[in-house]
Amino acid sequence: MTELMTVLDKNGLVVAFLIVGALTWLTDLFSKKMIRSRVPGSAIAIFLALVLGYLGGLWAGGEKGLADVPFFRGLASLGGSMFRDFAIVATAIGASFFLIRKSGWLGLVSLVLGIGVFFSSGVVLAWVMGYRDAVSLCTIGAGACTYIVGPVTGGALGASSEVIALSIGTGVVKTIAVTIFTPIFAKKIGLSSPGSAMAFGGIMGTSSGVAAGLAATDPKLVPYGAVTATFYTGLGCLVCPSLFFLLVEKLLA
Repeated sequence: MTELMTVLDKNGLVVAFLIVGALTWLTDLFSKKMIRSRVPGSAIAIFLALVLGYLGGLWAGGEKGLADVPFFRGLASLGGSMFRDFAIVATAIGASFFLIRKSGWLGLVSLVLGIGVFFSSGVVLAWVMGYRDAVSLCTIGAGACTYIVGPVTGGALGASSEVIALSIGTGVVKTIAVTIFTPIFAKKIGLSSPGSAMAFGGIMGTSSGVAAGLAATDPKLVPYGAVTATFYTGLGCLVCPSLFFLLVEKLLA
């Protein structure tokens, strides 16, 4: 056992991959078997990761969450900026510009409208919560876009870990809401064609929520919604820490 612990301690990054992989697999299994994919496994995994991170940091008395515990210190590398940015690029590279052109101006307008509306809503929410600095307002606003855009924006602007966690939590709530309410309101909003699915993905933006919601509505619509949702993430990572931050900073001046 001592030798095993020594090996695991020397291969912290491998242990981190195993932990994240096991958590993802278990939450995905739970989502499919227990709640029939009404809530995506990724959203459950992120929520549990936040809880574990809080408990780990509380127990170890540090600021890196579960990575403060020696056995889990590899999570600090896995959760660092390098792997985060790699995940963003890997997600965005799966989209085809040729496909998004099929939606014409509708797809473009939905992307701009979706990011603008949700970012503004997140900024208002942050303001109500008592935040008055541009960095915190933009980070939480970006989190309202998706739980990926939030931490990317927070990392770029130098936001505190507390604010970044709030941005992720905001994005997770949005993902769960999109997943649950999409099949309920699909007929009422005319979500029945590839074009409408692309517009829906562009407005909502959360890839896992859109994919899960469309899968519960009509599996044939999933690829169309997912492609604009992927572009939404990339566009959000581009404009939230740059253009939107400058606008918020200007408004607060």
